[in-house]
Amino acid sequence: MRPPVAHHPARGASRRPCRILIVEDEKRLAVSLAKGLTAEGYAVDVVHDGLEGLHRASEGGYDLVVLDIMLPGLNGYRVCAALRAAGHDVPILMLTAKDGEYDEAEGLDTGADDYLTKPFSYVVLVARVKALLRRGQGAGSPPVHVHGDLKVDAAARRVFLGEDEVTLTAKEFAVLEQLVLRAGQVVSKAEILEHVWDFAYDGDPNIVEVYVSALRRKLRAELIRTVRGAGYRLETGR
Repeated sequence: MRPPVAHHPARGASRRPCRILIVEDEKRLAVSLAKGLTAEGYAVDVVHDGLEGLHRASEGGYDLVVLDIMLPGLNGYRVCAALRAAGHDVPILMLTAKDGEYDEAEGLDTGADDYLTKPFSYVVLVARVKALLRRGQGAGSPPVHVHGDLKVDAAARRVFLGEDEVTLTAKEFAVLEQLVLRAGQVVSKAEILEHVWDFAYDGDPNIVEVYVSALRRKLRAELIRTVRGAGYRLETGR
């Protein structure tokens, strides 16, 4: 089967369609995803190996990358890490046939924003894609939140600790934003899941702990306090 190179949605939309790059070596799955996402109104490009995926994603212009882990040429972890090291902040949704917190943590460390484990529901994939695109685009002109030496610019999606800028993935930023919006209050794990992963998430709720741990490493451990049995609180007195 000849894989598609580029798909474009029907004409008539007044705004530029979101562009999605699919990097997946299972050609049947890649074609199926491309057809489905094109029907949703997205412009979709497909490549089947990691080196080509890195090259295409590095050219910029994509609003989202759907990235398989097990790829010829260069695996998904290395593609993701290379993109982040080069300063590309495009949201990345990783696909994997593996399962387990270790894989999720490894993907998080390389800069992935979300995960789906095969086999997955197409409806769930579309929900994750839409959620990542919403977070990537932002909405309105959110304010700049300042708590001690922590500054979170919600419009520019930038985080500063003192004079130093801290680089976060889209998912890390979304988790931090939930804590910042209710700074000094306890935010439950369920509330974070609802707002950051949306209703379609059916994975391990302990994934929130993985992202909170990452934020503590990148920011400062004592900034985010665990309230046993209740959730997390962003400390405001520092």
